[in-house]
Amino acid sequence: MIRRTTKCRLFFRLAFRLVPLLGTTLSALEPITHSAVIHSVTSQYPPYLMALIERDIAAGRLRQAQGSFDLSFLAKGSFNPTGYYDGSNGDFIFDQPLPFWGGNVFAGYKISSGSLADYDKNRTLLDGELRAGLRVNLLRDGPIDSRRAALWKARLDQEIADPFIQRQHLDIIRSATRAYYNWLAMGKRYNVSENLLRIAKDREIAIAELVEKGQVAPIVKVDNERLVISRQLNLVQARRRFEAAAIELSLFYRDERDEPRIITRDHLPALFPKTSPVSDNEVGSAISQSFVKRPELRRIGLVMEKLGIDQKLAKNALLPNLDLTASVSENLGPGPYKDRKETETSVGIELKVPLQRNEAKGRLQTISAELERLTADAKFARERIVAEIRDAYSAIKAAHEQISQTKRNVELAVQLEQAESKRFEQGATDLFALQIREQATFDGRLLEIDAQAEFFRAQADYEAATAQKTILAVPTR
Repeated sequence: MIRRTTKCRLFFRLAFRLVPLLGTTLSALEPITHSAVIHSVTSQYPPYLMALIERDIAAGRLRQAQGSFDLSFLAKGSFNPTGYYDGSNGDFIFDQPLPFWGGNVFAGYKISSGSLADYDKNRTLLDGELRAGLRVNLLRDGPIDSRRAALWKARLDQEIADPFIQRQHLDIIRSATRAYYNWLAMGKRYNVSENLLRIAKDREIAIAELVEKGQVAPIVKVDNERLVISRQLNLVQARRRFEAAAIELSLFYRDERDEPRIITRDHLPALFPKTSPVSDNEVGSAISQSFVKRPELRRIGLVMEKLGIDQKLAKNALLPNLDLTASVSENLGPGPYKDRKETETSVGIELKVPLQRNEAKGRLQTISAELERLTADAKFARERIVAEIRDAYSAIKAAHEQISQTKRNVELAVQLEQAESKRFEQGATDLFALQIREQATFDGRLLEIDAQAEFFRAQADYEAATAQKTILAVPTR
């Protein structure tokens, strides 16, 4: 009695110790869902993370363009070591480009010492000279110039990064979805092939007994052995297809270390998700909404805006230069130069007229052709979007119809197989007839699996074509 009690205690201790291990094992074998794969893609998939870097690249280019408007500082000086004049001078200037009318403002300070010639503009009084001024382009480079054009285009490039990321997002989600349901379908096909082989193997013992009793000919046993080998070959092919699908899916589904994870059959869901077809009324609205949601149309629009800036810049190059400059300077302190004691102001204007302007005209001609090409591209993109949506909808509709038909086909094939199996057990039919019924059931199950997988693949195409899964705001990394 004492020994039994001790054994019971040991048993329960071991059982309680195994409970956490069992829980870990069970949780590790949870079915992999489509949403889990999509979550892994949007957080770990390298090509998608690389696409997000486009925003950083565009931001860097924008900052680079903004550098054209940076405040600059200039310092220079000179002295005369030999000669009649022994003077020296230093000059310090701050220059700030303006974000309008292609101009700039400047302010500076200069100072000289010693003796300088009367015609030397660097002469100052003892405490130096303060000066400030501006330059404005009245015609050419007034409304637009190369600096501002580069800045505006860099801002558009930053906006263009979003449609690029959204296009990558749609394509990656579509590819991940198709890979997931292909993996699920190949796993189901593997299970069906394995079950078909098991039926033939289980029948070997029964046939061997019937041969010993003389109820069936020995050739029946040979035929069943051939059938086992044939189904083993089919199982190897099914296993290979499943392994290939699992390897493809591993690129999208990753572990905690961001490494591809090969998913085994233990993680297969029991059933495909429920199917819900798209109604005819949804297609029309989906097409009209896709013209707004599809990122390629937005990208074309932004590229046309960039070309519009280039077009304005080319037209600007046809104008003459008419530059206005104004400055004021004030000398400080006493000094030997009486002509420097008064406040000096200066206003100047400069006109420069381009005569042939072939470069600007050629650029305008090129831009007009590119705009025409983009207009045609946008038209064809809309036509392609409509075709993609209609084709995906047609595929969804056909696959949904096939699902119900293949399901009924399997039910009928199973009934015939069961009836033929009973007849074979009773000796009323031969193995060849039973094989035909089993193969019909097997083929029917494969057709049902393919129809279900095709539905979800078509649904992935439809969602990508209508941009249903697009991101409204591109996430930051």
